[in-house]
Amino acid sequence: MNMTTTNKILFGLLIWAASANGQVAVIAHKAAPLDSLTKAQLLDYYSCEVKHWSKNQPVLVVDLKQQSEAKAAFYRFLGITASRMKSIWLKKLLMGEGVEPLVVKSEEEMLKKVASTPGALGFISADKVTDEVKTLLRITSTEKQP
Repeated sequence: MNMTTTNKILFGLLIWAASANGQVAVIAHKAAPLDSLTKAQLLDYYSCEVKHWSKNQPVLVVDLKQQSEAKAAFYRFLGITASRMKSIWLKKLLMGEGVEPLVVKSEEEMLKKVASTPGALGFISADKVTDEVKTLLRITSTEKQP
């Protein structure tokens, strides 16, 4: 193999690794009545416009406390900043129309909380998903929706 071919292979592997690591999975408790979500549905759940799953079970939104690549990609996909979403939650809370999301410190804690809490909805890096949760949507870190 010549050096040019080796460089092309290495470049391809780097691109593949970056795209694989740049995915975010929107996850829910295994008992969630949906198998997939649209961007609009996800935004409705996260902004507390819709507070129950289709079977009238309350949705518990879970958010990451710390900024991370997964959190940035998630909110970029929704087309809203994390701070703007927080102000929406606070406004709903003050108006008695919603509750603040559960905030966790890490993606590992997010996975555990969603897996153990009926109605929970959250997001983590796609490579951290296990069979303990249901994946409803995959987002690539470069994916931007209008």
